[in-house]
Amino acid sequence: MKFQIKNDFNGPIKNYQARFLHSLVLDMKNELTPFRKFQGKLHQIIFGSDTFSGKMFDLMVMISILLSVFAVMLDSVKSIHLEYGNLLYIIEWFFTILFTIEYILRLISIRKPILYALSFFGIVDLLAVIPTYLSVIIAGSQYLLVIRILRVLRIFRVLKFVQYIGEAQVLARALLASRRKITLFLFTVLTVVVIIGSLMYVVEGEKNGFTNIPTSIYWSIVTLTTVGYGDISPQTSLGQALAAVIMIIGYSIIAVPTGIVTAEMSLAVKSKFNSNVCQSCSKEGHDTDAEFCKHCGTKLYE
Repeated sequence: MKFQIKNDFNGPIKNYQARFLHSLVLDMKNELTPFRKFQGKLHQIIFGSDTFSGKMFDLMVMISILLSVFAVMLDSVKSIHLEYGNLLYIIEWFFTILFTIEYILRLISIRKPILYALSFFGIVDLLAVIPTYLSVIIAGSQYLLVIRILRVLRIFRVLKFVQYIGEAQVLARALLASRRKITLFLFTVLTVVVIIGSLMYVVEGEKNGFTNIPTSIYWSIVTLTTVGYGDISPQTSLGQALAAVIMIIGYSIIAVPTGIVTAEMSLAVKSKFNSNVCQSCSKEGHDTDAEFCKHCGTKLYE
């Protein structure tokens, strides 16, 4: 829409008309954004924890999650299921519908809902409601609803444990940086257990329970990890000596992955984070002085 001002107006009238038309255009623009205002308020309640309404919303979600998980656990007890099965079934569907509505509201409150749907909490929220609907087709799948307990991880934002969010990101960066070293370490361990398992098969043989090489490798893994089920054990002196060697190796390598991650954590830059949640991608853990989301670039404050 173009607004034209005739040239036969004098200066004061021109200025007044320009200001009037400017305010009119602003009003017209504002009339097109009621959904944005509603979306912003909804986002502040659902994802924010600085306001009373946001804290109460998160608290009610936490209570609902714990109650729903408790109901699923009770339903798995046969005696309780026989007596209160119908009531627990109704409770299960009540919480499922409640969490479904919450999931839809979360998608509405995000400007880019696909980013939230593909995020960790977005996938968990979806998995929290799918099993009940699947139970209509596949019997017993409703017990997978215990995955809802993962949603309690949001308690870190509710209780303002921002420092834990920051430390978790430091740990994640350390694990990501040490992924190649850990992969090499696991490959080395796999090589060791295959070699020792094969040797044990040759030394002990089928008569002592080492019926094949995969079974011997299984024993080697159990022994190396210091689990020691005891279902298979070497009987010969050479086999016992080999078992003692792998036990010592098991104790020796326990500290290796710990040392790798610790070294990477010491190199990680520890920054301070706040609890601001991006309205576009729902990501958090931004720096305290950040003005834009480091994940999608959206301005954090309108």
